[in-house]
Amino acid sequence: NGLFKKANELTVLCDAKVSLIRISSTGKLHEYISPSTTHKQILDQFQKMQTVDIWSSHYEKMQEHLRRLKDLNRDLRTQIRQRMGDCESQNELSFEEMGRLEEEMDNAVKIIRERKNKVISNQIETHKKKVRNAEDINRKLIHQFDIREEDPQYGLVDNGEDYDSVMAFHGGPRNIFTLRMTPHHHHLHNADLTTYPLLE
Repeated sequence: NGLFKKANELTVLCDAKVSLIRISSTGKLHEYISPSTTHKQILDQFQKMQTVDIWSSHYEKMQEHLRRLKDLNRDLRTQIRQRMGDCESQNELSFEEMGRLEEEMDNAVKIIRERKNKVISNQIETHKKKVRNAEDINRKLIHQFDIREEDPQYGLVDNGEDYDSVMAFHGGPRNIFTLRMTPHHHHLHNADLTTYPLLE
């Protein structure tokens, strides 16, 4: 606060143009500028008095950075054309560079093949799980029908009511398979509704 107070005193008492910029260790900006001017005007006046060009040095650095980016962009475009089989771009390569390009392409093909095989393997495993699930449901259904043949009182529908409950819960998901036991099976009294989830 004392520093900024002194800057204000210089502006008022000495009719001076003061530009003060301070950045704290936490990155917070504090500044003071005389009411009659701006930071840029003071810097421009400083350049004229000291015969230095602050902005040209910064501009030259920006130009150099832009040039490097353009060179990098040109090299990347050339590499892309070479990998896409552009003959004109490949003619610019030496024998050693052609060898390195071929090796890079072989490695890329190897990586792609490994990823493709992994995807195929995952799909096969998923299909096997679906098949095992379907086979398990089939065995359970066969077992239910065998019991029904042995006991005429055993049925899929209880007293012929609610036919929708035979194949699926009414209004429920389509991948839930349902079988209803009759009350005559006292040993199944607490589990008279059997469901079978189907994989999609």
